[in-house]
Amino acid sequence: MNLQSTTSRRLAIGLALGAASLSLAACGGSSSSSSSSGAASGSASPLPSITADAALSAKVPEKIKSSGKLTFGTDASYPPNEFVAEDGSTIVGLDVDLGNAIAARLGLQGEWTNASFDSLIVGVTNGKFDSSMSSFTINPERLKQVNMVSYFNAGTEWAVATGNPQNITPDDACGKTVGVQKATVQADDIAARSEVCTKAGKPAINVQQYNLQSDVTTALVSGKVDAMLADSPVTDYAIKQTNGKLQAAGSIYASAPYGVAIPKSETAFAETVQAAIQSLIADGSYQKILDKWGVGSGAIKTSELNPTVTS
Repeated sequence: MNLQSTTSRRLAIGLALGAASLSLAACGGSSSSSSSSGAASGSASPLPSITADAALSAKVPEKIKSSGKLTFGTDASYPPNEFVAEDGSTIVGLDVDLGNAIAARLGLQGEWTNASFDSLIVGVTNGKFDSSMSSFTINPERLKQVNMVSYFNAGTEWAVATGNPQNITPDDACGKTVGVQKATVQADDIAARSEVCTKAGKPAINVQQYNLQSDVTTALVSGKVDAMLADSPVTDYAIKQTNGKLQAAGSIYASAPYGVAIPKSETAFAETVQAAIQSLIADGSYQKILDKWGVGSGAIKTSELNPTVTS
């Protein structure tokens, strides 16, 4: 198995360090909260003003248009992409700002619900959410379940304690304790790496799976795990926010697009969302939002509906 071709997460609160541990606002699991987070962003940088496009607004399904809202499900434990602000309830982040911009371009208001990551695709397919943005890596399995509209590129990146006392690299973690978030492609990645270890006669990787990415980061800072792996913007953000306690290990690999999840039955609406994203790319609003969160390097030039990807 070529582990370098395995795709990155997903498929996010500021991080505040205490004397002994990392304190993170949490979500996911069984908790659920809603927030219409139009202007809230968790960052001082202003958001671009987004105007509605009449032609695109006209293509919005009537059941969504009549509500005036575009509902999103998200797992807000994944900073800087989606996380809970310091007020303990407002959902903010890169995906939230982009999702709200998409909604505004369609003449709607974004409304966000916090839910566990492994419930989000189901929430889209059963009609609980109009859509979901939660750093979903577009992969064949997800494309079977929902339409996916690309909006960002990310890879997988590992982090370890500063100084890398265990001398861990992505290709040399046998016998070490490694943390990942449940139901992510990083969970599949580390399982495959552990299998490579055992087939080579080496100790298996002790994989610790957590419901929240924030818990994974906390476990690494506190020493409960020796390393973690997550999407590159998430790992980079954690490293910056932990004030020198963490560092990257190895290079970013397996870059792949994130996608907005939309029901399979709503392909026409998915095409409208794709057009809205492309219009935000064209007028510069998209890049401004990415740059605000320090992830401009993940920008794409063209949004695609259900792009061809490898597993």
